Amino acid sequence: MVDNNKIEVIRLKARENYVPILQDVSLEFIEKILEERKPKTILEVGTAVGYSALCFSRHLSEGGKIITIELNEEMVKIARENIKDNAMENVIEVVHSDAYEYMKTLDEKFDVVFIDAAKGQYMKYLDEAMRLTKSGSIIIADNVLFKGRVLGEYNEHKHRTAVNRLREYLKRIEEDERLDSALYDIGDGIAVSYVK
Repeated sequence: MVDNNKIEVIRLKARENYVPILQDVSLEFIEKILEERKPKTILEVGTAVGYSALCFSRHLSEGGKIITIELNEEMVKIARENIKDNAMENVIEVVHSDAYEYMKTLDEKFDVVFIDAAKGQYMKYLDEAMRLTKSGSIIIADNVLFKGRVLGEYNEHKHRTAVNRLREYLKRIEEDERLDSALYDIGDGIAVSYVK
C-alpha cells in the first residue's frame, strides 16, 4: 500500500524541478475512473518519476499490476527509487525503453492504457494500445489539447508536428468505430476511449 505522505513529497519535488507530472485536477479525474473500474492491469506510456503509477496503484484490484515505460534513464532511476521507497516493486514495473518499440513486444491485454509521453507519437501509441486492449478496456491520453493549441489556429513551427499529430489522434478516436471516446477539458485535456 502506497504512503500518501511519500506521494505528496514526490509531487512537490517534481513540481519544484519542473518534471512534467499529472496536474492535480487530471489525476483526480483519472482516479475516479480507475476507482470505479478497479483494473487488474495498467500499461502506462511515460513514467517520469513514477508519481502517476504510484497514484494509480491505489485503485488496482487485488493482485493488480502496472507496467510503466520510460526512455529517460535519469527518470527511470528516480522512478525506481520512488517505487522501492513505497515498497511497490512487486506491483509496479518500470521498463527503460522507447515506449513504442517496447509496446510492439507485448502480447498481453491490459484493462487500462494511459498515454502521457511524446505528443508527436500519440498515433503510434494508439495503434499499439488498440492491439493491447480488449472489449471493456480504456485508453486514456493526457495533454491532448496541448495548452489550447490543438483546438485553436496554432501553426507556429516549434510545436506544429505535435499539434497536428494530436489533432489526428482526436479525429481518429472520434471516428474509430471500435472506440467510444470523449474529450474532457480538464487540465491540459484528457481523452478517454472505451474499447467496445
